[in-house]
Amino acid sequence: MELKKVSTEADDESSVDERFTPIDSEKATINSSLLDEDDAQSQKFLTNGIMKKKKYDEEEYHPGHTSFGMSVFNLSNAIMGSGILGLSFAMANTGIILFVILLLGVAILSLYSVHLLLVTAKEGGSLIYEKLGERAFGWPGKMAAFGSITLQNIGAMSSYLFIVKYELPEVIRAFLGEWYLNGNYAVVLVSIGIILPLSLLKNLGYLGYTSGFSLSCMVFFLGVLIYKKTILPCPLPFFYQHESNMSNASALAYISDFTPHPDDHQDMCTPKYFMFNSQTAYTVPILAFAFVCHPEVLPIYSELRDRSRRKMQTVSNLSILAMLVMYLLSALFGYLTFYDHVEAELLHTFTKVYKFDTMLLLVRLAVLTAVTLTVPIVLFPIRSSVITLCFAGKEFSWIRHFLIAAAILAFNNLLVIFVPTIRDIFGFIGSSAATMLIFILPAAFYLRLVKSLPFRSPQKISVTIFLVVGIFFMIGSLSLIILDWIHNPPGSKGAH
Repeated sequence: MELKKVSTEADDESSVDERFTPIDSEKATINSSLLDEDDAQSQKFLTNGIMKKKKYDEEEYHPGHTSFGMSVFNLSNAIMGSGILGLSFAMANTGIILFVILLLGVAILSLYSVHLLLVTAKEGGSLIYEKLGERAFGWPGKMAAFGSITLQNIGAMSSYLFIVKYELPEVIRAFLGEWYLNGNYAVVLVSIGIILPLSLLKNLGYLGYTSGFSLSCMVFFLGVLIYKKTILPCPLPFFYQHESNMSNASALAYISDFTPHPDDHQDMCTPKYFMFNSQTAYTVPILAFAFVCHPEVLPIYSELRDRSRRKMQTVSNLSILAMLVMYLLSALFGYLTFYDHVEAELLHTFTKVYKFDTMLLLVRLAVLTAVTLTVPIVLFPIRSSVITLCFAGKEFSWIRHFLIAAAILAFNNLLVIFVPTIRDIFGFIGSSAATMLIFILPAAFYLRLVKSLPFRSPQKISVTIFLVVGIFFMIGSLSLIILDWIHNPPGSKGAH
């Protein structure tokens, strides 16, 4: 597919066959010999003026082939990312109640933003994000969309590859003893052997099966996280800086014999409900980064079978709701297991309790599988943006398809190998590119392209407020993160 020019639905509220694409009567006459009888009748029906819709002058007929369920899997997998491993750390730096408020707020705003994007796509006559930007603001709008999508998705891909870099060697050591595999080599091997072949598929719909498997891996991760909370006491010995690399049996024996002072127990095992510190500034950008799926919404919409705006909105609602539940549960149970001692990457915190644990080893494998299978889905919009920007109007080429994917993967591999920490990249991208994609661009495109509503209508007033909130959020988040960089230089904490 590669975001070919497509036509949107004739009816927003119902699922309409894509044959009902508006064309003029002259073109209908010329192409009548190429249409079957049903198509000819449909086109005659349209050209008689009974269904008058805006003509998408540059859009080509492109029917969707992906089922509703597969679309939900693809969008859910695009939303779910490596951020799920850092949400417990975010909760430790905001408190439970504040974190839940922020999580719900970002999820609701993301849903509203998807709604704006779908309405704008219909009014703007395109299912290509960059083309909507071009029709709204010309070349600057096109470049803003291209830059935001590229920056956001490169950050997401890098975060997934960082997990491969740091977790895969641990898994290999568990199976092969002391044999060591350099994480940089692991990233390159996985990129060439697994991610690149999946990235060469022509249509996103084919990745629905890998998306479903990837999501099941993360559900397994959540189940093990909840189970471990029920068997680990609090406080754990390493809360007192008695860190040790023990076997599973000796660690549990040490924990069972460990008797903390009652006052220490009270202090260390009491959850915080509201918390503010220097790390709190990263929480909202991390949550925004975790819910950004907007670059994937339009490609998935274009491949949805019997597509309609209402149907795609339902796909988005289900996907975001499912990820909201998973994010909330993983953050809560991870935090209630380790409290203030939870690390930025949750699985690393468990290594302070267990050196080797079969269930946690399976969790590592599941997380590795999930993030590896997500990278190709995130790569699709980047390649689509490059093709739209540099090769618009040209026929599909497998060579170009392959070379762009290989170049994107190579660039991300270099980032992961040479950048020491991902925390600051998360903060910067979450407060800039993610904010642009969730708040600023959908609102600005809506205000510019939706001509059917007056500017003082309730809908446009609410969108204007949404835009202003996004601008203030971006300025405020970037300012707080830069202040934190001044006092805590990037990489000084050694987090990844």
